[in-house]
Amino acid sequence: MNALEYRRIENAGIGSGLHHDKRSASAFRSRKEEKRYWIILITLIALGALSSYGLLMYNNPVRIDSPSFIPVVTRRVVALVAMIIAAVCHSLSTVAFQSITNNRIITPSLLGFESLYSTIHTSTMFFFGAGALVNFSGIGSYLFQVTVMVLMSLILYGWLLSGKYGNLQLMLLVGIIIGAGLNSVSSFMRRLLAPSEFDLLQSRLFGSVNNADAAYFPIVIPVVVVIAALFMLYSKKLNVLSLGKDVATTFGVNYQSSIIYTLILVSVLISISTSLVGPLTFYGFLVATLSYQAAQTYDHRYLFAMALAIGFFILTTAYFLMYHVFDSRAVVSVIIELFGGITFLVVILRKRSL
Repeated sequence: MNALEYRRIENAGIGSGLHHDKRSASAFRSRKEEKRYWIILITLIALGALSSYGLLMYNNPVRIDSPSFIPVVTRRVVALVAMIIAAVCHSLSTVAFQSITNNRIITPSLLGFESLYSTIHTSTMFFFGAGALVNFSGIGSYLFQVTVMVLMSLILYGWLLSGKYGNLQLMLLVGIIIGAGLNSVSSFMRRLLAPSEFDLLQSRLFGSVNNADAAYFPIVIPVVVVIAALFMLYSKKLNVLSLGKDVATTFGVNYQSSIIYTLILVSVLISISTSLVGPLTFYGFLVATLSYQAAQTYDHRYLFAMALAIGFFILTTAYFLMYHVFDSRAVVSVIIELFGGITFLVVILRKRSL
């Protein structure tokens, strides 16, 4: 009996008399898990939409029939669009980054993007004064920040991932060292600033959607949409890359070029988000960790969708609660970073390793 005949007999449930379990190559192990996934996803989308409506309409000081109603809502729409951009950038980039590194603890912030952002703004204040920092805005300055961050990452990838002995872990280590060095330089410069200059600088160094400028959206939104689409199209290959270098190579994947391609997309997204709203160190980690628990699948098509829904829900709900429930104008990113840091410590203690 050949293998094909045995397979047909096995599928028919006869031959050996053993009970045959139905197996599937779908993204979920059972229909129950698939149903659970869609229930959670739809619920998160609905809650995110409800929070968005609350941010736009709730506690609006201007009546709907007033001429000032539209300008007020427009300003809130700018913040909401910034939340969507930040959610897309951090959710997709963190999930993809953890997949190619085969590590669910590290985040793209290890590559030094936020340290470079801090150094750019601190050095502008230190060398040119408060006026230069205030005027350091507009499309030109925004593109400058994004370009510098992407160039730094490309140099890092080209140097440490090219050649026969390219090593992803070495690249992460060098990124951590560069980030620590930049943080030390910017911290030294901040200590020498006047108190008034320090206060002005600190407002830029905290991640907040209020930092976003609507003038950047015509450039940012098309780029983010294109990269998000590229990630979705690349999701099947990410499924293979997440299995490690040996398995990916066995399946015919050009491992090195695929890693560099993914890292470039990650770099662009993180650079865009950091330059737009500021640093959000543990936000992506929080979103990715919750996505793995909610999705219960290794298929990146479903992981990306769940991460987007969770990321948007966290931001919109956090801002709504902070502004309209607790009546506080504190920087919401501090609260998100706090919960993200606690989640990070919990995961570390449970895994007992990096």
